[in-house]
Amino acid sequence: MSVRLGQPSTVENKAGANGLIGTDAVAKAAPDGYTILLTDRGALGINPSLYAKLPYDPRKDLAPVGIATEGHYVLVVSSTVPVASLADLVSLGKSKPGTLRYGSYGVGSMAQINLEALARATGITLQHVHYKGAPPAVAAVVAGEVDLTIASPPSLLGFVQSGRLRALAVGSETRLDLMPDVPTIREAGVAGQPLIPTYFALAAPAGTAPSVVNRLNEELRHALRLPDVVDRLRAMGLVPNGGSPAAMAQIVAEDVDRFATLVKDIGFKPE
Repeated sequence: MSVRLGQPSTVENKAGANGLIGTDAVAKAAPDGYTILLTDRGALGINPSLYAKLPYDPRKDLAPVGIATEGHYVLVVSSTVPVASLADLVSLGKSKPGTLRYGSYGVGSMAQINLEALARATGITLQHVHYKGAPPAVAAVVAGEVDLTIASPPSLLGFVQSGRLRALAVGSETRLDLMPDVPTIREAGVAGQPLIPTYFALAAPAGTAPSVVNRLNEELRHALRLPDVVDRLRAMGLVPNGGSPAAMAQIVAEDVDRFATLVKDIGFKPE
């Protein structure tokens, strides 16, 4: 994007609190088009239900530019867990309630939200163990410290191929090119969408001129059509999207309501 815009791009990582810190920084930045947010579904759709005093409203304090990519999750279990399918996992969970442990990337993360939703959809109870990020959670499953987790396909592929992890289902509408033998969550017998994909999207501060937002969206969509960009994204397990600002705004609004219901059902109390 920086090449066609004629502007250098500097990436400034502001990690922490499920994306709250970085998202809030952009929400409070000058709406001049020079400060852009790259964030995920959790920071925009889940955080409003996790924090009693969220310093930003994703529906009012940001100007959506567009969803860049979607990232689907794969459900995996340790090779030490005696199951070969999701149905087996559910049977095991029901025969030994509360004994299965899952690793997440933190309280309120997409991993915890999704796995708690899966537990409710299948009628089992899972114990939550949170780690500082996806790689430690995956490593914990490989080591047998916990029984299962979800993560992106590329981060799991080597472990699945070597037999150290067993992939049970993917949270997508169709099977993934990287793991064609792994059934979708629906093929595995679970209705609905208990493994909601994440997304990565661009947004600007609220008040940014529509002409600027539209130009940024145009360049985003152009970049996502470049073959080398598409290849690099797919190698990371990401599916190019390139939707409109209006489409992103609608998804954010729907997510805020959807996750509010889910977070309440799970029993989280806003911090």
